[in-house]
Amino acid sequence: MSPADHHAEERSAVAAASGAADKRGYVQAMFADIAPRYDFLNHLLSFNIDRGWRTRAIAALDVGKAPAGKYLDLCAGTLDVAVELSKQPGFDGWVLGADFVEAMLRAGRSKAAGRAVFGVTADALALPMQSASVDGAIVAFGVRNLTDLDAGLREVARVVKPGGRFVILEFTTPPNPIVRAAYGFYSRRMLPFVGGLISGNRGAYRYLPESIARFPSADELSKRMGAAGFMNVRYKLLTMGTVALHVGVRSS
Repeated sequence: MSPADHHAEERSAVAAASGAADKRGYVQAMFADIAPRYDFLNHLLSFNIDRGWRTRAIAALDVGKAPAGKYLDLCAGTLDVAVELSKQPGFDGWVLGADFVEAMLRAGRSKAAGRAVFGVTADALALPMQSASVDGAIVAFGVRNLTDLDAGLREVARVVKPGGRFVILEFTTPPNPIVRAAYGFYSRRMLPFVGGLISGNRGAYRYLPESIARFPSADELSKRMGAAGFMNVRYKLLTMGTVALHVGVRSS
């Protein structure tokens, strides 16, 4: 790829992260392209810490309160979270993994074999589900990619039953300036190089730090969850503040 092509790729990534009109199409094409190497790169680039983050998020959903319930894994990708949720002790319900990138769901299909996990190609802003139809919902590293965050939060509030939990696991900007500087160097310099080299799509790993930098703070996300219809919203920062785990309860 020529230097001019590299610059054009980076401009597209920055524009999409900034919320350009074509963000939806960009994100959809980007994830379809990197789907075959997505899981490998997630583990590699996070030094395998991402497994622990997902474990914490699933525990926060507390499916033990309704072990035979129906749960939504939003922006489900390769179904990692959905499958792990279905493996929880005593779980006897089912999980719907919704993602608008069919290639990602296909990449994770083998994981769900023999599990009560069902993948469906669907947009997070217009879920093909009845109101108050699931006992809880979870999204891991997906709300950052929505073209309209508030509309997405309201849509989750629509499908979750009153009293049901909604868990969001998402990257955030570390509050500590030293950690923030180190994290910024890693995410803006190392991620695009390594991720681009392995996936063949440098723009995808340029988009990642740009989208994190433009995403609301943990405090702001809490307020927006509240405005969308969730109460008792709380959050915890993980791994030196690079990731935030939010939990809210659907109000009646």
